[in-house]
Amino acid sequence: GCRAHRSAGGALVANVLRNGSVLLQWGLRHWGPPRPTAALRGFALNCSWDGTYTRFPCDSVELGAACRDYLLAEAHGSVRYRLCLQPRYAPPRPAPPAQCVEFRVEPAAMRDIVVAMTAVGGSICVMLVFICLLVAYITENLMSPALARGSAAAAG
Repeated sequence: GCRAHRSAGGALVANVLRNGSVLLQWGLRHWGPPRPTAALRGFALNCSWDGTYTRFPCDSVELGAACRDYLLAEAHGSVRYRLCLQPRYAPPRPAPPAQCVEFRVEPAAMRDIVVAMTAVGGSICVMLVFICLLVAYITENLMSPALARGSAAAAG
C-alpha cells in the first residue's frame, strides 16, 4: 500500500508507503534530450519540509551515477515535503533543471496511538475503581469496629 506522487516532468516518483517511509525512483529519459551517460557524474538530492511555523531544509544527499532509487526511511507524519533531484554531468555540459515532487506523509501510527491510549486509560480507570473499593473496605471494616467498641465502652 503506497501513494505515488510524480514530478511535473515525470522523471521523479515518490512512493509514500504506509509505514511512513518514502521510496524515490527516477529515470534519465524524462530529463529532456538524451545525453551521454558516460558524462553523468551522479545526482544531487535536496529536500525541505514545512513545519508548523517555518520551512526546514533537509541535508543534501549526493548519489552515484548508477543510482535510480533512494529510500527516505523516517519521514515525519503530517508534514509537507518537497524533494528535488538534479543530475550532475561532467563539464562543459550544463546540468538539466531539477525535477521536484511534493507530498505529505500521512501519520501511519495514529490509529495505534489512539488504541494504546484507550487501553492505558481503561487500565487506569480499573485501577482507580479497585483503589476506591479498597479504601471503602478499609473504612468500613477496620474503622467501624474500633468506633463501635469505643461507643459501647462509653455507654456501659
